[in-house]
Amino acid sequence: MQPLKIQLKHNLALFLFSSLLSAVPAMAVTDLEAQEGFARARAKIHQEETDHSAHENHADKSQEFRGVFYGYLPCNDCAGVKTTLSLKQKNNYLLVTQPARESSREFYEKGKYSWDDENQTVVLTPKKGGTKTRRYHIEDEGTLIQLNDDGTRITDEADRYALRRSDTVKSREVHIH
Repeated sequence: MQPLKIQLKHNLALFLFSSLLSAVPAMAVTDLEAQEGFARARAKIHQEETDHSAHENHADKSQEFRGVFYGYLPCNDCAGVKTTLSLKQKNNYLLVTQPARESSREFYEKGKYSWDDENQTVVLTPKKGGTKTRRYHIEDEGTLIQLNDDGTRITDEADRYALRRSDTVKSREVHIH
């Protein structure tokens, strides 16, 4: 019986020691978390006292004016041209046009767009194989008005040359790609 008691005491001591040993990393993690919390609080207090306006990131306004614009533009030799203009990130655009004729072929043009804040225009510059530079006047956040090749407004029924952002109009017909 005596060896059994010794063995039991030895096992109990080993169990208590191993349970204490397993609790040490938990306390260390808790301690580390507390230190990180204190460091974050100290940094937040310091940040509130410091003026960071000198190095704010002033975003390019053209990046705020992204989206999909569509419309049905007039055409000299057809009933009209269904137009979808997608202004994407990194100043890329995709222009899809489809003249209302017997052939329902869509034409695609890719390129870069630039933002002219002074004249309130978006200028589309096509990549290789593109026809010409196109200009659109920014009427408001949801409307672009196509301009003449020289950048002047089209005087005859200017509202017929409008492309509207897809999220501003409830019913629409959009090209599916």
